[in-house]
Amino acid sequence: MGQEATHAICAGMGGVRTAGDLVLRMQLAKKMKIDEAKEYVASKLGVTVAELCDVVTMSDVRRDMGLGLCHVEPCKEENNGMAAKFRIAEVLDIKINSVERFKERAGLK
Repeated sequence: MGQEATHAICAGMGGVRTAGDLVLRMQLAKKMKIDEAKEYVASKLGVTVAELCDVVTMSDVRRDMGLGLCHVEPCKEENNGMAAKFRIAEVLDIKINSVERFKERAGLK
């Protein structure tokens, strides 16, 4: 029952098209309220809270920082999948379970 609320929040901000997924990660990882999570993500990305919902601005920021983008056809020059998750964990200073498991299994820890 609780997943619907977090999905609505993420989808409402545009998800991977903007910064909704990043804000949602902070809410779940650090138990932040939405306004606190937005401010945290904005400060880490060097943008304003208002810019978090701007598709054009966030596409540029995500591309420049290697945080993954939502494309019909992914570009090989951009981080997607695990590479993007590694960067998200690094930029937001959080642990992502799949990243931690990958590091462990690849002998990177």
